[in-house]
Amino acid sequence: MFLRACLRVKKLEYADLNKRFYSYRNVLLLTERDFFQDLFPDTARPQITKIFENSPQTIYAGFDPTAESLHVGNLLVIMGLLHCQRASHHPIALLGGATALIGDPSHRKTERSQLKQSLVQRNLEAIKQQLIRIFENHQNFLWDDKLHKRPLPQLRIVNNADWYENLNIIDFVNQNGRHFRLGQMLSRASVQSRIEADGGMSFAEFTYQVFQAYDWLHLLRNYNCRFQLGGSDQMGNLMSGHELISRTERKTEVFGLTLPLITNEEGDKFGKSGGTAVWLDQEKTSAFALYQFFIRRPDAEVEKLLKLFTFLPLSEIENLMTEHRKEPEKRKAQTILAEDVTLLVHGENGLKQAERITNALYKGQVEGLAELNCGEVQQTLNGATLVELLAEPDITILQMAMKAKCFPTEADAVRIITAGGFYINQKRSQNIAEIISHGIHVLRNGLTILRVGKRNFYIIPSVISRRFWSSKFPNKSAVSSLTGSLILSGFTYSSTL
Repeated sequence: MFLRACLRVKKLEYADLNKRFYSYRNVLLLTERDFFQDLFPDTARPQITKIFENSPQTIYAGFDPTAESLHVGNLLVIMGLLHCQRASHHPIALLGGATALIGDPSHRKTERSQLKQSLVQRNLEAIKQQLIRIFENHQNFLWDDKLHKRPLPQLRIVNNADWYENLNIIDFVNQNGRHFRLGQMLSRASVQSRIEADGGMSFAEFTYQVFQAYDWLHLLRNYNCRFQLGGSDQMGNLMSGHELISRTERKTEVFGLTLPLITNEEGDKFGKSGGTAVWLDQEKTSAFALYQFFIRRPDAEVEKLLKLFTFLPLSEIENLMTEHRKEPEKRKAQTILAEDVTLLVHGENGLKQAERITNALYKGQVEGLAELNCGEVQQTLNGATLVELLAEPDITILQMAMKAKCFPTEADAVRIITAGGFYINQKRSQNIAEIISHGIHVLRNGLTILRVGKRNFYIIPSVISRRFWSSKFPNKSAVSSLTGSLILSGFTYSSTL
């Protein structure tokens, strides 16, 4: 019910947002949210404002399919396209089916590993479906157009392999290569840093800026795309495109908008959890893990992230932060942030699932633990290392804790359990000699949830779940009796069967 109430409130907020921010087409108003880092050319702000306000424009952002999923770091670029769409402009997502084979050298110390074309194609299809899903979630849950007078412009997804596939290399160099100057190409920060490094820079990587520049020229000629949106690390590539177009299409001016590079308090690139990327693919990072990633953002970051990753009006964010500062331990601001991002990426069902697991694991709702289904268990335990363990009758709490590897030594186990730092299904258990029994320690879905302290969770499927686990893990020797552990966004899980 809390979720539904929040969504109803947010519908009103989004309606207010439409009136406040998008009564005009000028997306430069997003600078109030610190959304843009630079404009290019940097003197063109008045001109860009006039162009946006006069008529709908076409804006593109590129995504190279070098992995099978986009990650949270890409989400800000997607938010930029969504803001443009909300302002009645036409968004294009360019998937680099060709440029992914070359490899973007921007902000890289070494050359990317060469990718097979078949792998790039699989990645491209997966990312295409992600983008479609996110834009559909935005329209279904985060866009309120009661009068249906302003339908959202459709997202166009293109693949640059389509125009490079049959391109003659001699013709390409003859027609476009003449417009690039080596001095300017060598001056790019991405080129300079690599040339000075021990490994140097390959010719393939050096040409990347040429192909990205031509991508923009192609989109201008075919879709009248005058604007490119990208991260601040793409400024060099963006400038190359601007220079190519200024020499070939003298009557048309084009412009670039760059987004800030987001870092955490330690200065690390945003979107990492324990050194691992937080993905937008449910199979790689579950809706629960994505939700928890944003729930755990520190107070120093949350206001900035609300401005960048939600569509809440600034007045609502200001009010929310005022309430949050009164009771920071309730993490109200982080909760709204996590809800909005999870809703955008995984939809209503994903958000419900994330909240159900969160309530079960962190809010002592034992009935919620019992409602976790096999799919949610599989997601939570995805990637577990499975080892053999013989089941024993009349196992005690202490023995189960040790078999699940909750403690490094038995002495530690006895000390922490008797002191009240050990929980079974969110209930404190202090009797180390108590026998594990079904119905008390094993929920009706066959799960036992152990917790040590506040954040270390161990999920144990009982032998009742053997058929389910056997269907998911065909290695019979591993499934005969299992124990596994993984680190998921800072939490430890263990499974024993």
